[in-house]
Amino acid sequence: MDVRDTVEAVFRIESARLVAGLARIVRDVGLAEELAQDALVIALEQWPVKGVPDDPGPWLMATAKHRAVDALRRRANYDRKLAVLGAANPVVDEEPDLDDHIQDDLLRLIFTACHPALSTESQVALVLRTLGGLGTGAIARAFLTTEATVSQRILRAKRTLAVDQVQFELPPPAQLPVRLSAVLGVVYLIFNEGYSAAAGDDWARPQLCEEAIRLGRVLAGLLPSEPEVHGLCALMELQAARIRARTAPDGAPVLLMDQDRRLWDRLLIRRGLAALAAAETLGTLGPYGLQAAIAACHARALRPGDTDWARIVALYQLLAHVAPSAVVRLNLAVAVGMASGPAAGLELLDELTATGALPSYPYLPAARGDLLDRLGRRDEARAEFARAAALTGNERERALFRARAEQGAP
Repeated sequence: MDVRDTVEAVFRIESARLVAGLARIVRDVGLAEELAQDALVIALEQWPVKGVPDDPGPWLMATAKHRAVDALRRRANYDRKLAVLGAANPVVDEEPDLDDHIQDDLLRLIFTACHPALSTESQVALVLRTLGGLGTGAIARAFLTTEATVSQRILRAKRTLAVDQVQFELPPPAQLPVRLSAVLGVVYLIFNEGYSAAAGDDWARPQLCEEAIRLGRVLAGLLPSEPEVHGLCALMELQAARIRARTAPDGAPVLLMDQDRRLWDRLLIRRGLAALAAAETLGTLGPYGLQAAIAACHARALRPGDTDWARIVALYQLLAHVAPSAVVRLNLAVAVGMASGPAAGLELLDELTATGALPSYPYLPAARGDLLDRLGRRDEARAEFARAAALTGNERERALFRARAEQGAP
């Protein structure tokens, strides 16, 4: 790997923490992103000449912080000049406390971005773009919307935070639960993008899963009495336990029922089951807790045939009542197809399809193709898998769907 590749790799790893730390200093997400990019440019200029530092992450942060302090001083000088002209009040020239940490810079910025002044969609999109390192295409997939819509949401969110002069700090403890729903949504969407990448050559991006789980654990320490925080931690850990088994040695995807369960991470399963137990002890399970309970059914099954599909159906029915969505109805149909046979699942799926829901969601035709295949309706199944392949942006997933479409072809 040459120096330029090294710089870019380090920046991809450190950019979220850079932006989070800088936003705390300059109180402006847009400016924080610019300062982080400035540090990247300086690294690209200096590292090929002076060599890569022993601690490249801290080097980038120190460089960006120096730029931030310079920017604050220029702003203070500008404000003083305006004050002299009577256009503003004088400001005190104080350097920020660069080492004042409140729990975690990333989590602080997530709570800040999940400000009531922003819509939930804008909150999640802003944090996913700024801290999750996701492109607008990946975020658009998560929201089932267009890239243009996501770009506008992010732009409006940054402007709103700047205009309203939102303080970049954790809200008072009494306000934390108010913002919790959006924060949980952000963390889980980051995890979900890592678990099943929206685009590119990789089936998964484990580093995003690891970061989301880390944030979830920090959040559980911050709000230990909130059952949905533990429910989310349980869900992520139980799903992450399967990551090693989800990919074949050649990188090809391996679906749940075909996985070698000996490769599942038993430590993560134990942690996930413990978090689920904590959520159940604290109160009624919410949407994340219910999804974790479904994941626990798979985790407890040593063999695919041991899966308690009847319980999974019941949990999905409850989830459809608590948090109704087309995706939940899709998953319910798949579970019914496993518990009561493919004809029963297809009936539910056809009802969902008739509503026009999820027109660009590749897993809808993929699920329908699987049920049709199990019913022996091969031509219809191949057509559905071909449609799923055309809809996905992930190359590994596309290859999987194409392979299913070609199975049994004359």
